[in-house]
Amino acid sequence: MAEVNPRAYNSVWQFRADAWCRLEEASERLANAAGHGRDIQPLIDTVDGLVAQLRPYERYWAFPGTAVFGQTQRLFATGSYGKFARTVARINRALVTESYRSGSLASLIDTEEEAEASVVLRPERSARPYFEVLVVETMTEAQERELREEVRSWRRPDDQFIYELVVVGSGDEAVIAARLNVNLQACVIRRRFSHRSRRDLSALAEFVDAHVAEDLADHSPEERAQILARSLAETRPELDLYLMTEIEVEDVAGRLGQHFRRVFHAGEGSLDLHLCLLDGVAARYRTPFFSALREYSHRPTGVFHALPISQGKSIVNSHWINDMVRFYGLEVFLAETSATCGGLDSLLEPTGPLRDAQELASRTFGSRQTYFVTNGTSTANKIVAQALIAPGDIVLVDRNCHQSHHYGLMMAGAQVTYLDAYPLNQYSMYGGVPLHEIKSRLLALRDAGKLERVKLLMLTNCTFDGIVYDVQRVMEECLAIKPDLAFLWDEAWFAFARFHHIYRTRTAMYSARALRERLRSPEYRQGYEAYAAKMAGASGSTLLETRLMPDPARARVRVYATQSTHKTLTSLRQGSMIHVFDQDFDQKVQETFHEAYMAHTSTSPNYQVLASLDVGRRQADLEGVELVQKQVENAMQLRDAIDNHPLLSRYMHCLSTAEMIPDRFRPSAIDQPLRSGLRNMATAWEHDEFVMDPSRITLYVGPTGIDGDTFKRAELMDRYGVQINKTSRNTVLFMTNIGTTRSSVAYLVEVLVKFAHELDDRITDMGLNERARHERAVQRLTNPSAPLPDFSGFHPAFLEKDGDGASTPDGDVRRAFYLGYDDSLCEYLSSEEVEDRIESGEQVVSATFVTPYPPGFPVLVPGQVFSQQILSFIRSLDTPEIHGYKPHLGYRVYTTKALEMTEAHARPWSRLGGESLAAQPKSSAPRRSGSTRAPSVGNGSGSGAAQAVGPGQ
Repeated sequence: MAEVNPRAYNSVWQFRADAWCRLEEASERLANAAGHGRDIQPLIDTVDGLVAQLRPYERYWAFPGTAVFGQTQRLFATGSYGKFARTVARINRALVTESYRSGSLASLIDTEEEAEASVVLRPERSARPYFEVLVVETMTEAQERELREEVRSWRRPDDQFIYELVVVGSGDEAVIAARLNVNLQACVIRRRFSHRSRRDLSALAEFVDAHVAEDLADHSPEERAQILARSLAETRPELDLYLMTEIEVEDVAGRLGQHFRRVFHAGEGSLDLHLCLLDGVAARYRTPFFSALREYSHRPTGVFHALPISQGKSIVNSHWINDMVRFYGLEVFLAETSATCGGLDSLLEPTGPLRDAQELASRTFGSRQTYFVTNGTSTANKIVAQALIAPGDIVLVDRNCHQSHHYGLMMAGAQVTYLDAYPLNQYSMYGGVPLHEIKSRLLALRDAGKLERVKLLMLTNCTFDGIVYDVQRVMEECLAIKPDLAFLWDEAWFAFARFHHIYRTRTAMYSARALRERLRSPEYRQGYEAYAAKMAGASGSTLLETRLMPDPARARVRVYATQSTHKTLTSLRQGSMIHVFDQDFDQKVQETFHEAYMAHTSTSPNYQVLASLDVGRRQADLEGVELVQKQVENAMQLRDAIDNHPLLSRYMHCLSTAEMIPDRFRPSAIDQPLRSGLRNMATAWEHDEFVMDPSRITLYVGPTGIDGDTFKRAELMDRYGVQINKTSRNTVLFMTNIGTTRSSVAYLVEVLVKFAHELDDRITDMGLNERARHERAVQRLTNPSAPLPDFSGFHPAFLEKDGDGASTPDGDVRRAFYLGYDDSLCEYLSSEEVEDRIESGEQVVSATFVTPYPPGFPVLVPGQVFSQQILSFIRSLDTPEIHGYKPHLGYRVYTTKALEMTEAHARPWSRLGGESLAAQPKSSAPRRSGSTRAPSVGNGSGSGAAQAVGPGQ
């Protein structure tokens, strides 16, 4: 039996689990062979290799722990193969069933009887949640044993949780343990620990970089503790950190308290620490609204207001619909209420448990404010747009963003500048919007004198297909041009990213906090002075090709993220969150945000959705790291299973980072970052403009001769019940999530192999004509389709013109949208009729949003001009659902007369006045109190690029 190859894994949890399983099998075979007098040397070598593989890792878990693992090794070394096999079996069984979480760990094995009964654990899991605590201090085995016994002596039957200790003696091993052991929920740093471990840690390199951010050797114990605390917080921000010291504890608490939850004197016993460890986890375990709703649901009430279904009253006694109770269960209906009293709360004006739940979510996700949304991220996007934008404001937005952004901008009355993402014509999909594209649009708007009106940049991070931006760099360079620009990052598919140490660096909230800290640092200010002197008077082309730095004296970090909790974490359908990190929120946005939230939020929110958001936050806080590691590992195992299978690889393969992201956006030049190790993934995510989310598997199926939609419906969903969301002309997208299991991955591989065998048999049996048709289908799907269309532009009727008749590409979507309400100004044209008019030189303009679903981004928006590229693209789509297109009528477009009338009545934008006259209402109502406009860099005259980024600006 071969050893486990660590290089085949991307996280230690599955490597460790498989290694223990193989060790159990090998030890059982060894015991049987020894009992029957057979040659056992090959088996001894196998077992010895597996034990050697596990040895470097086991010290970072409380179970089985270094003591039990050491005793188990001695059983093997002394030839007690039967006892060794039984002990390994019990350990592995406890790991597989997680019964070790009961906390009934075995003590050291001192006698033969104890060897027989070692590691006997209750088969069931404990009702009390279990966690582990990292202690950082150099100890002898006796001191470690004494500490464990002292901590266990404080346990009480009514404790809410059970925990065990993991002890390491150095700073680098503390970081390793935090990375590897997902059971850790707290860390106690004591004074006496070494900077570097004396152990050889090279075996761990496959899964973790063993280092602390700074050298600890030349620092005092308290300074070393502070540096280590920062490294641990960067690795696992959710960990509760505690400091135990022996001198000047009051002074240390004053200087270092912000890094730790509590500072203790080491000589005063461990009871306070024990209680604080339990209290710290209890604070994160709290679910204020879920608990309040559960308590309320069991109260007897008399309902004399709306909602007959409250407490199931209209159902339980019904003769016709009581099957709902049997299907859903009674608890769902007991929790149905429209009351905001009795310990519950109002979503629109939360003052009790909902407010507390949102504050807990804010801490978990690293925001300054977090708001729950009960009708999806579509509504969350509209709330943020309406809160930040007034009519006439200019917004830059990815043309391929979700349709909710387009509708939100239309409702807010924004002037929209659409940004083009790079195309992937081979696969009929788009990537991300290059930073070069964003900067060029900002600089063009500045040169047109419109920079003051630019208020918001909207981008999707990550995209449906898994393309992830360098969030911090995008914001830095944009703020160098427009210092008060706000950002909305649509992270509908990326809520889980907070809980992985590499993913986290490209999330909106992490990047906002990191950028704010960077701008405040003396080192950055010094570097900016040299940069500003160098860039003074730089041309626009120079700015476009240079990495820009924002002025730390003027830049404001204003970042919003919308997340579909229900898509990638745990929540009922439509449960979403808005996370805010806006330095100007209280002064500029709080009132308008509240009004927008009121405008788009139901006064009768679904309390079950809110409660699920509260519970989902708890899960993410306490086990998000573990679940996301498993999600990513499952994705990588699926990739390897497909690409390394001799039959599957003939007909399909998983697209790599190199295939999804062009070379010019990948200076690291790493084609498959995670597949070549976590270190390479970290390198790519640090340096590349775009990276790919490894949990998205885009399967290229062109060589099968079956288009993506047919493959999805006929081969996966209809036959095997495999559910997927997105397809393209020749791809299908699989996504692992925190609910994906190894069994579900195995089932998908099994389904794909069955399909490949059947396809292989069909091709073998094809006649000449049928084979020719199949080869033509393969050729059609494996050759690039018509080039994907860029945004074709708005018709001049919906563009603003300055006094010289020139215009910038921002269009008035709202004006175009409502023009379509007048049927007399619209007509329907078939694809052929649209094409005929284009060929005759006529401009055909869409009166509606035309949105294929999935993926859900508009191909056409109101006011946009049709192009041949757009028509070709729509024809090539394999999705049967296209919103805004009626097969029996065609496309709804404006009549020529409507466009002539609109263009004639449009009033020009005034460069001096700054605002578009056409965008203003006829009344002279004052602007909203929350939309104060401070003067911006490079506004008005647009006289020279240096205004945007020069010194002192």
